[in-house]
Amino acid sequence: MKVYIDPFTYEDPNEAVREFAKEIDISCVKIEEVIGAGKSRGWAQQLLQPLPLALPRGSPGGATLKVGYTEGQRRDFLSEASIMGQFDHPNIIHLEGVVTKSRPVMIITEFMENCALDSFLRLNDGQFTVIQLVGMLRGIAAGMKYLSEMNYVHRDLAARNILVNSNLVCKVSDFGLSRFLEDDPADPTYTSSLGGKIPIRWTAPEAIAYRKFTSASDVWSYGIVMWEVMSYGERPYWDMSNQDVINAVEQDYRLPPPMDCPTALHQLMLDCWVRDRNLRPKFAQIVNTLDKLIRNAASLKVIA
Repeated sequence: MKVYIDPFTYEDPNEAVREFAKEIDISCVKIEEVIGAGKSRGWAQQLLQPLPLALPRGSPGGATLKVGYTEGQRRDFLSEASIMGQFDHPNIIHLEGVVTKSRPVMIITEFMENCALDSFLRLNDGQFTVIQLVGMLRGIAAGMKYLSEMNYVHRDLAARNILVNSNLVCKVSDFGLSRFLEDDPADPTYTSSLGGKIPIRWTAPEAIAYRKFTSASDVWSYGIVMWEVMSYGERPYWDMSNQDVINAVEQDYRLPPPMDCPTALHQLMLDCWVRDRNLRPKFAQIVNTLDKLIRNAASLKVIA
């Protein structure tokens, strides 16, 4: 089994990019439509359209580094490509390549028609069967099982970082970008902490308190993603402040089952939120549990 190599262990970050990402000639790419821009300096997401036969998998999507970036921002931006380029799994966003030899610097990925899972669910509130929702969760768990076997810890697993294609296939994305964003006081999702920014509502207690990020802390986050999916994109812990969330979880409060959530799924969420990280299920176990539930659909009819 291949093991993930941290691009920051390379003395020259460009060497990591060359090793793990294919360089794409800028003449093969045309920017068709801007679909979003990061609020912090140096970031923008764009929809990219290749010229005919230039790239596989149809229209790719991607991100560009804004003009005026620092060398550090360029390194951090391209580290995402160096990470993504090491992964090959149907539930992990696929890297097509990078543009580094001309401006703007680009990361080009496969295009996901339905964008981020949280907003997709909110737009389609109540429109899917339980089996469809469990299928989405199974795909995310399969992608995370692959990452854990690669010894990669995501640290920021959340519905906003899952992309959805036209076939409702969910793919894990965002391998580093969020950790390099500058502070945005208007967005309380990430809270500054010693050594970086933490998405409190999705993060395991030991990771918040001691910066202990492991596959087990990713499992905790996965439980929150399950809750997001079954609630059609509700905000975890609703309007509680981040500090109130920390205090509540410390006092063993756990999110209640979303409306019409099968008991078996809420129990799996609770298993992911066990305080002792060694007692949480592994992603392989989560995949097996979801497979059993999909095979035995009657078990999903018992509502929590």
